[in-house]
Amino acid sequence: MTDTTEPPPRVSMAVIALDGRLLMIRRRQKEGRLLWALPGGGIEGDESAEQAAVREVAEETSLDVKALHVIGQRIHPDSGADMTYVACEPVGGEARVEDAEELAEVAWITLDEIPQYVPWGLFPAVQEYLEGALTA
Repeated sequence: MTDTTEPPPRVSMAVIALDGRLLMIRRRQKEGRLLWALPGGGIEGDESAEQAAVREVAEETSLDVKALHVIGQRIHPDSGADMTYVACEPVGGEARVEDAEELAEVAWITLDEIPQYVPWGLFPAVQEYLEGALTA
């Protein structure tokens, strides 16, 4: 008997902190219960999670970022995707809706505002990272 189960999709999410705020994107279409999210998307071919995060941020928001390090990884409890969260820092440009077919809005939010955008909370490793990055 052969196993025909596809591996879970590999997804990279950029965690971008700047001046005490986190960059969030609002998708045009909900993905499950998710409307607001971190910028990111599928890891293509031989791309690393860091490369995918940088590419996806540019494609979605036109912001140029540099990947700093991987914060954490998990299998997403709702989608089953293999998620990697990458700390990034802006190096050029300004965040705006670049991919208008996919995104409706971008927002820079404070740590205290996260529950308004993601009521069930962020992945604990990301939340812990942000508690340091957004209050430093």
